[in-house]
Amino acid sequence: MLVLPVSVDTRRCQLLGLVGSAALAAGGVTAGALPVRNALAPESGRAALGLVAAYFGLVLLVAAWALLGRAVRGPKPPGRRTLLLTLGLWAAPLLLTPPLFSRDVYSYLAQGAMVDAQIDVYTHGPSRLGGPLPAEVAPLWQHTPTPYGPLFLACARAITDFTRSEVFTGVLGMRLVALLGVAVMVCCLPTLARHCGADPAAALWLGALNPLVLLHLVGGAHNDAIMLGLLGAGLVAALGRWPIVAVVLVTLAALVKAPAALGLLAVALLWARQLDGRTPRVKAAAAVLGISAATTAVTTALTGTGYGWIGALDTPVSPQNWSLTSSLGRMTGALLENAGSGLAQFAAPAWHLAGLGATALAVLLAWRRHHRLRPVYALGLSLIAVAVLGPAIRPWYVLWGLFLIAAAGPDSWVRRTVAVASGVLALAVLPSGFAPEGPQVALATCGGVLAVLALWCAHRMTERAAARTGTDPLGSAA
Repeated sequence: MLVLPVSVDTRRCQLLGLVGSAALAAGGVTAGALPVRNALAPESGRAALGLVAAYFGLVLLVAAWALLGRAVRGPKPPGRRTLLLTLGLWAAPLLLTPPLFSRDVYSYLAQGAMVDAQIDVYTHGPSRLGGPLPAEVAPLWQHTPTPYGPLFLACARAITDFTRSEVFTGVLGMRLVALLGVAVMVCCLPTLARHCGADPAAALWLGALNPLVLLHLVGGAHNDAIMLGLLGAGLVAALGRWPIVAVVLVTLAALVKAPAALGLLAVALLWARQLDGRTPRVKAAAAVLGISAATTAVTTALTGTGYGWIGALDTPVSPQNWSLTSSLGRMTGALLENAGSGLAQFAAPAWHLAGLGATALAVLLAWRRHHRLRPVYALGLSLIAVAVLGPAIRPWYVLWGLFLIAAAGPDSWVRRTVAVASGVLALAVLPSGFAPEGPQVALATCGGVLAVLALWCAHRMTERAAARTGTDPLGSAA
């Protein structure tokens, strides 16, 4: 068993992560979520080499993040400026790569073009648009209405209008918007941490330098970055005694993706602390509901997309989705079908319904236990429950709650669990965004094994050099 020293050289972490990010970006050029006209067959040599390089870099990046976590918890933790520099170094190689780990960004562009063409995105899927953009959307979503709110659709429309639906510049535009969301998250994390009694450096490490942020918010350009940026800004405003601004910002976050609406609970509780009288919570709740409704109405009127997103929240999930409830539904359905029961078709809906009940219970328990002293932490736990127990899950969904747990969570098993889960989930999706097949899993595994061997060899060389000089094997420049 390898026991690492407490002191870690931050500069070596930066370099290791930069090498990993660069290798991941290079592999993504041939193994990422490429436009259809540039896509390579998975069995081609270039695509295979790209997949090996991508997973080689991915494992190095995760290892660098884990080592940096030891530096943050060490006797001489890196400062905020060092952590921000590290984030910039690790993110830079991913800025101009093709989309990574998901094809959702093409859906965003198609939906923006549909709004520009006055096609109801809450009734029709991208296939209704025609032209080259729908071909870039994953087949499952070509005929599926969007569940995204009017604020995000207005943003997507502006980007497709500005880029004239050109795929490369459109992807770059969506990535820049996602980077803006990440920048707001980075600005909010230390402030939230100070308000909530957490370590700002640890908050930045877990909530901003997290591999899931780099892979899916930067590399994948997911709109979750906008949602989390607005949600974080709203909570900062609530803690800073700007409750009206807080309600508006959190409502706008929910008008990107609906789960952010849970943030209104935290705002209402924080506002109630500032009110006098017998029923401060009732007054705060009524004010939050009124301001949120007005913000929703004004935003919807300005964007002109209507309220169809409310009905589209039940957008069907992928049959092969690996969420807990969907997996249990498939297993139960298979067992019932083998037993000759006619109830097999009801297995998945029943488990999804059970998941909704479990989510409601988990949210209730989180708020009941933590609402007095840690409403932001209760919100983070609630969003984790929504992501894990819902009918569909993607690795970046975990960021909904992880972002707030990083800022407000006590130093406990919860923080350690989400940190370990982040490292595992970072390896769970192929750079192409498609479901893995046997040969691709083998190639990805080869890339990961090569990275582990490279890390082991580097560590052995460093140990030998340290033995000759009598210094710490990992240095102490943190």
